Amino acid sequence: MSAGRLTELMSFAGIGLMLLSIFFIYLSRNIIKVKIISSIVAFIAYISLIVSGFIIFIVVVSWPS
Repeated sequence: MSAGRLTELMSFAGIGLMLLSIFFIYLSRNIIKVKIISSIVAFIAYISLIVSGFIIFIVVVSWPS
């Protein structure tokens, strides 16, 4: 697998994690009424948002390859 293809897959993974975090934040704020479960889902959402931001940062920094 070439470096360009791997970078493309990493960017898709970052975008997917961002979409997943949007969905989890929506769930934790509007759908889930139990406070503890809502907090856990929000924590997972924010962690996935941070990880996806890091992945996108790595993709952008390593762009010329």
